[in-house]
Amino acid sequence: MTPARQLTGRHVAIMFVSAFTVIIGVNLLLAYSAVKTFPGLEVKNSYVASQHFDRDREAQTGLGWSVSAQARGGEVILSITDKNGDPVDVASLEATLGRATHVRDDQSPEFVFDGRNYVASTTLAEGNWNLRMIAQAKDGTAFRQRVLLNVPRERK
Repeated sequence: MTPARQLTGRHVAIMFVSAFTVIIGVNLLLAYSAVKTFPGLEVKNSYVASQHFDRDREAQTGLGWSVSAQARGGEVILSITDKNGDPVDVASLEATLGRATHVRDDQSPEFVFDGRNYVASTTLAEGNWNLRMIAQAKDGTAFRQRVLLNVPRERK
């Protein structure tokens, strides 16, 4: 039979320092990853943007548009309809398609109006995507919206 090892103050100190080294190391790694993947600010100057926020929101709401998006067969289909459910032909459309967590996968698809929807060819991996769009109505009103897009796993 071997004699039982005695727990000394030195052993406790080594365990204590080792545990906190792991905790601090993980925290530093997570903080570095968070800062490295932060996509940036939404606006350059939030005070200036706030001065027109209510007016812009009311103008956008006054359009009565509804927006939805779906991914299907290598295409992203963006539907913009008016309050009667009719398709809207916008004056211009800019969109950025990307993940919420980083900008590495960001892309700017070229949407083409097919008479009913705006369609762009693109290949997306499964998961959640954000489509950040800015459409301009024929009267010049800007319509900004972030549309959530879920790309399901392909069944085989």
